[in-house]
Amino acid sequence: MHSTDTSQAPAPQAAAGDSRRWFALAIVMTAAFMDLVDVTIVNIAVPSIQRDEGATFSQIQWITAGYALAFAAGLVTGGRLGDIHGRKRIFLLGIGGFTLASALCGFAVNPEMLVASRILQGAMAALMVPQVLSIVHATFPAHERGKVFGLFGAIVGLGAVSGPLLGALLTEWNLFGLEWRPIFLINLPVGVAALVLGSRFITESKAPRALKLDLAGVALVTLALLMLLYPLTRGRELGWPVWGYVSMAGALVVFAALVAYERAKGARDGSPLIELSLFRVKSFAAGIAVQTVFGVGLGVFFLVWTLYMQVGLGWSALRAGLTGVPFSVAVSAAAGMSVQLLVPRFGRKVLQAGALVMAAGVLIYLLEAERYGLGITSWQMVLPLVVMGAGMGLIVAPLTDAVLSEVPREHAGSASGLINTVQQMGHALGLGLVSVVFFGVIDDRLTDRAAPAEVGRAFVDGFTHALGWVAGVLVAIFLLMYALPKRPAQHVEGAGAEGTPVTGEARETKAELVS
Repeated sequence: MHSTDTSQAPAPQAAAGDSRRWFALAIVMTAAFMDLVDVTIVNIAVPSIQRDEGATFSQIQWITAGYALAFAAGLVTGGRLGDIHGRKRIFLLGIGGFTLASALCGFAVNPEMLVASRILQGAMAALMVPQVLSIVHATFPAHERGKVFGLFGAIVGLGAVSGPLLGALLTEWNLFGLEWRPIFLINLPVGVAALVLGSRFITESKAPRALKLDLAGVALVTLALLMLLYPLTRGRELGWPVWGYVSMAGALVVFAALVAYERAKGARDGSPLIELSLFRVKSFAAGIAVQTVFGVGLGVFFLVWTLYMQVGLGWSALRAGLTGVPFSVAVSAAAGMSVQLLVPRFGRKVLQAGALVMAAGVLIYLLEAERYGLGITSWQMVLPLVVMGAGMGLIVAPLTDAVLSEVPREHAGSASGLINTVQQMGHALGLGLVSVVFFGVIDDRLTDRAAPAEVGRAFVDGFTHALGWVAGVLVAIFLLMYALPKRPAQHVEGAGAEGTPVTGEARETKAELVS
């Protein structure tokens, strides 16, 4: 998830017999797990936060979108800071900041403080997470990295299943009368332990030829996204004022300025934030579009799904968390089959089948939600969730390798970082679009005098409307995938002589997608 080509990392500094490297691995894997769980754990607690804090729906969107936006905007810069100033140093700075931000979230006195703390948490995660694979690469010899990335895949699967359940349990238990706050406070002891142990066991490393920072590029990307997202999330509450449309149109101008600036910077010093030459590779350009659109679809679905179950149907956080388990299990199972058995044999068709299978699951869910209304049960959701999870698993695990397969090896690191960045940006955009595709449908029916049954029916209608959008997004992804290579080049799976850990990048992208 970082921007530099880790194949240029120095030789492993820990001797093959040095057991310290396994402690270092446990510490960085714990940090990656914290980040993954933190995203999924918050979704399940959103209705409790909204109820207890009196947060508006736009604030609820920013609690999730703010994290995704800050994370996306800082990922590439976080990776470069590690390469320049030392990966251990930036990792410890990131995990310390992430722990502090978690404390601020847990002790937030109002929704505004919670949103600001979540944005800080996302920015700190952008410093912490990109160092994980760089530290692994600099610490482990090439012949051990396959085993390490296998462990990372297991952590991804565990995080996907345990995040929603842990969030549900902590919310339901109401520890010490703290309501939803333990979902953030649980990071404190873990973060402090990782900080203390990391300073002792992680070996410092830097890239021999690190690229320069492109802070102006980061500023332009962040500004463009804010100009697009802020009017989307606030526009509905404010009656869609003219300035909102002007801001969204202006975002396109800022994006154009970003492209011009990046082209000039690349010609000047060869270290742009975005390597524009990558977009001349058809499969990469199409893959970036797929990742972005997929992020939009997931951003819409997961927030709306949580609100539908807990606010619309009136279910507890624990019931909602348990209902999602079949989905997580199906994602993990299908992801393993996809990489090991199906893609080597059928290539691109597996990813396209995944998009169609996931769309079929969404449509089954839509039909069941309309048919059973407020009387729907968790068991009736199992079929669509398993179908959706299977489709998603077929896509997320091999997608990054397919996108990178025709990218020149010297740009593999930059391309990997960019893939993950746009996926996070798509996720933030999807969360912003919830205002249009969900709240826009239920707005008129959410009056103070509305009976619980009326509110429930409004949320069911909003949910089915949003599912229609998600199904359309998946069909668009299916079509975009025709531009991917029929059979991804095998060298991307991991294995050049240098041991370039691109497979690890793929798994990190999978982690973010699952979340």
